[in-house]
Amino acid sequence: MNILETQDITKLYTIGERQIAVVDRVSLQVKEGEFVVITGSSGSGKTTLLTLLSGLDRPTSGKIFLAGEDITSFNEDQLAEIRNMTTGFVFQDFHLVPSLNALENVMFPAELAGDERAAERARSLLERVGLWQRSHNFPEQLSGGEKQRVALCRALVNTPPILFADEPTGNLDSRNSREIVSLLLEMQRESNTTLVMATHSPEIAALAERILNLHDGRLVKEREDHPAEERGGMEAKEIRLQH
Repeated sequence: MNILETQDITKLYTIGERQIAVVDRVSLQVKEGEFVVITGSSGSGKTTLLTLLSGLDRPTSGKIFLAGEDITSFNEDQLAEIRNMTTGFVFQDFHLVPSLNALENVMFPAELAGDERAAERARSLLERVGLWQRSHNFPEQLSGGEKQRVALCRALVNTPPILFADEPTGNLDSRNSREIVSLLLEMQRESNTTLVMATHSPEIAALAERILNLHDGRLVKEREDHPAEERGGMEAKEIRLQH
């Protein structure tokens, strides 16, 4: 079953008298539980596509179906609920709230949803990524790798069925990159969460079930590298990342 589908989505930006198509008539489908990577050179439209797919931005034209609903017809309140409950997003630049400590950052989406177990869920996730001892530290007191682990916990606290990650290792060194990718894949497999990731790393892309390649905003090719039935042994595969 498809959890995500798009029909000819386009995103135009106006620069002076010109209109630039950053995403140009992209149609795609993503199945439940699938790990899909979006690749492409800098400026190819990867980040813009992710923000459209996740409901963070609206397309100029076309339709996006997320968990069976046409989110392009949603108002802002409906989109806010989708972003909080149906999707999680891990950003390259972490986007943690500076005035909240690690625990509070992770709890925040669950508190917005009125979850009485917000603190319990947040603690469980922080323990899972080895950061409970840092739970009362503020973002400025955390390393880059620690910030990204907190951001990952925050994205997963409401157990969303689909997780988006935009260059999640882009600001990390090789060791922290390996750890974050391993955590992402472990937690995705454990919860059968759908993972859609934009990355420039061929090493990360090689771990995906499918690779979508963007060029100048267009989907130019799709490659299936790891059919679902072959992914059982992937956790044992060493991840080597070059920076």
